[in-house]
Formats: sequence, structure tokens, C-alpha cells
Amino acid sequence: MGSIKIIFLVLVSIFITKEALAAQHVVGGSQGWDASTDFNSWLSGKIFKVGDQLVFKYTSGMHSVIELGSEKAFKNCDIGSVVDSMNTGSDVIKLNKPGTRYFACGTLSHCDQGMKVKITTVAAGNAPSSPSTSSSSPTTTSAASSASQSFVFPLLMLVAFSVTLLL
Repeated sequence: MGSIKIIFLVLVSIFITKEALAAQHVVGGSQGWDASTDFNSWLSGKIFKVGDQLVFKYTSGMHSVIELGSEKAFKNCDIGSVVDSMNTGSDVIKLNKPGTRYFACGTLSHCDQGMKVKITTVAAGNAPSSPSTSSSSPTTTSAASSASQSFVFPLLMLVAFSVTLLL
């Protein structure tokens, strides 16, 4: 019976650690998802891991977020090959597997003006998340930090309570 308790606690600890290490990346940093943002500069040096989230913040009705299905569609701003479309003004996309994904603004001509990002996601164990090392997007760091703290504390309390009950 004691070994089952230990296995349970180890599994819960792994889950908490994995979620706490995931980062939220506000696309475009403090400028957000906007035509005036230099997305190449924002992307520079960033590492996106499985489990991280992209947050697109913009004025709804003025912009949108579309996911394109291929690099060719991305390069040509072919908004006819849309995989997904979002328009809430605060869209969150979880990076759930390694690979490359392509996002653009669905508003006519915005993609052609550079409002697009190519996101390459690596396996979670391959590299650290980068928001805490990026000075170009303080919003990203605070969002990741507050999201992690607000999520982790209740889970740590749950684990502590569970351990107390098991002992």
C-alpha cells in the first residue's frame, strides 16, 4: 500500500512540474498582434516547446488569426487554405506537438504586409522556454509567470493535503 502512495505522489509531482514549466508567449510582445509589430524581431531567439501556449492579443474586428496549412500558403499569404480561424481578440493556442505551424492575420492584405508568424515547436525536453530571457516582450514573462503561479499553488496545496491524508 505504501508503494502505491509513493507512485501516486511521484505522478502528481511530474504533472505539476510539466504544467509549471510551460510558458505563455504573447505574440508580438507588448505590441501584440498588430500590423506595426516586427514579428521577425519578436521571434528572434524564442524557443517554443510542446505544452507552451501562444496568445494572440488584438482588436477584434480589426484583425483575426488564421492558421495556414503549409509553408507555401504561408509564404504566398494564401488565406484560402485556412486550417483554423479565430477572432476573439484574445486567442490562445496550445502547442501540443513538435513541428511547424503557420499563423497570419485573416484581414485582407495584412498578411502581405508582414502580419504572419512561423512557429516551430520542439519537444518539451529539448530546450528551455525562452520568455524569461527575452527583454523584448515583458508581457510574455508576466503572463507566463502569473499563469504558472496561479495554476501551481492550488495543485501544490492539493498534493500537500493528499500527503497529509496518506500519512
